[in-house]
Amino acid sequence: MGRMIEFAGVSHRFGQREVLTDLTLSLRERRIAVVGANGSGKSTFARLLNGLHVPTVGTVRIDGLDTRTQGREVRRRVGFVFQTPDSQIVYPIVEEDLAFGLKNLGLDKREIAARVDTVLKRYDLEGHRHQSAHLLSGGQKQLLALSGVLIMAPRYVVLDEPMTLLDLRNKRRVAEAIGGLEQTAIVISHDLEFLRGFDRVLVFDEGRVVADDAPCRALDRYLERMG
Repeated sequence: MGRMIEFAGVSHRFGQREVLTDLTLSLRERRIAVVGANGSGKSTFARLLNGLHVPTVGTVRIDGLDTRTQGREVRRRVGFVFQTPDSQIVYPIVEEDLAFGLKNLGLDKREIAARVDTVLKRYDLEGHRHQSAHLLSGGQKQLLALSGVLIMAPRYVVLDEPMTLLDLRNKRRVAEAIGGLEQTAIVISHDLEFLRGFDRVLVFDEGRVVADDAPCRALDRYLERMG
């Protein structure tokens, strides 16, 4: 089955405050960017993708799976990398943190070790295998958080502001990692230059998508609105 994210008539409220309004769209592209001012609804949109939130009204489907009724299956398909990697790192040692989620899948020790080895090599973290995860640099922590999601083999990866607080060198490392993903990536970011190489950009404003286009046009529209 091909990859497909569908929002059908989706609105979402927190109490009496509506943060998303009547959102209908389909997403098939490999690299999708989400931009908008703080409070525009973009983070709520991201959390609806894997059932961290379920819509107040309407339906979100991932490859035909309804996030409201099939949340467990959806979360196996959609990995989420949070803005602050420290909130996602569970175990104190790098290799233990990576192995944590795999144990819940019931994999044997040999398979777990093989997956950990692969992801450590892929993101140049092999030399930090036995190091305290919380002593890593900002970029290394972000790569560890990404690795912890990818090791679970999702079809989609949602990244919420992956460039926050990173210096230029680490921004490049994380950008290269995202660019090399086999998975569909949905990225929320204020780093507009990074997003210009994406396939599609959604611009949010006051809970609505006000632009949905190729980066060159959508980002220009975003800058116009912000100006």
